[in-house]
Amino acid sequence: MAVLALVSAAVWTMRGAVAMAAMEKIYARAMAPDPFSDLPDGLHVGLCGSGSPMPDPARAGPCTVVLAGRQLFVVDAGAGGTKNLSLMNLPPGKVDAIFLTHLHSDHIDGLGELMLQRWAGGGRASPVPVYGPTGVETVVAGFQDAYRLDRGYRVAHHGEKVTPPSGFGGLPRSFNPPRNAPDVVLIDTPDLKVTSFPVHHSPVEPAVGYKFVYKGRSAVISGDTTASERVEAASKGVDLLVHEGQSTALVAMQHKAAMAAGRQNLVAITHDILSYHTPPEDAARLAERAGARYLLFTHIIPPLPMRALEGPFLGDARALFSGEIRVGHDGDLISLPAGGKEIRRIDRLAIFQ
Repeated sequence: MAVLALVSAAVWTMRGAVAMAAMEKIYARAMAPDPFSDLPDGLHVGLCGSGSPMPDPARAGPCTVVLAGRQLFVVDAGAGGTKNLSLMNLPPGKVDAIFLTHLHSDHIDGLGELMLQRWAGGGRASPVPVYGPTGVETVVAGFQDAYRLDRGYRVAHHGEKVTPPSGFGGLPRSFNPPRNAPDVVLIDTPDLKVTSFPVHHSPVEPAVGYKFVYKGRSAVISGDTTASERVEAASKGVDLLVHEGQSTALVAMQHKAAMAAGRQNLVAITHDILSYHTPPEDAARLAERAGARYLLFTHIIPPLPMRALEGPFLGDARALFSGEIRVGHDGDLISLPAGGKEIRRIDRLAIFQ
């Protein structure tokens, strides 16, 4: 027993040194010139935020990251998403463009921080392109105004070589996809094509989804929507469909509790949100009809504080979809290597825990 006590005491004494050694390795990995070196050439789609406006300690606000080859894109910028990008070793400084599905607060409340970290963390000399529906100009301008004083502080502190004044903020690129017109092509190169299409999120107009195709691998991101024929059309034969999901049964429980407590504001909200989100069963039916291979749920409503709630959240969705299905978590990265059919999932947050 005395020997065991001495060993335990020695381990306890050395814990600081062990922790320091571990941090040295973590920093070296995080500062590596190519943070994507562990990933094969291909299309990789991850969740930097799988939550919704409802508070959830395990999920950041809506944020999806797409790595196409060595080009890094972010779809929506919910609160906490920028920090998760860093934790996933997908550095904000490497972001080549931002895409917004619509202008609800939970999809834009982290945009200022993402634009700032992309500029200061990457030493960028030009603003980040921010694609989005009509109105994105107002949003980008507002965040730039809010961060203008901070811009001055950082340039004064670090100097123009580290934080080039010309790289501050975002460059809005707005579009308005008509409901009965073809998808809007936003990027079209030999290896990569990015398109956008309208979805149903009334009274939010316009609201859009996005499709990424890189070297034959494909992913669709639904944005916030009810079951949409445009999402289904875009998802024909797609490798991955990232779709929002809302449990009707669980929201009904919230509604009942709000009524019992006399919380009339929440009674109205839990009633209204049912009309512009998608139950998992509807998304599963859509994915099955489209022939999608993998269905990943994000924008989880309501929060699921226990893993045991994922089954009730999905309801009958697993029986309705023949491909793989998953309730998404922050850090999930679905890897689609170029030149094949492989689909694999990585917990990109676990790498640095």
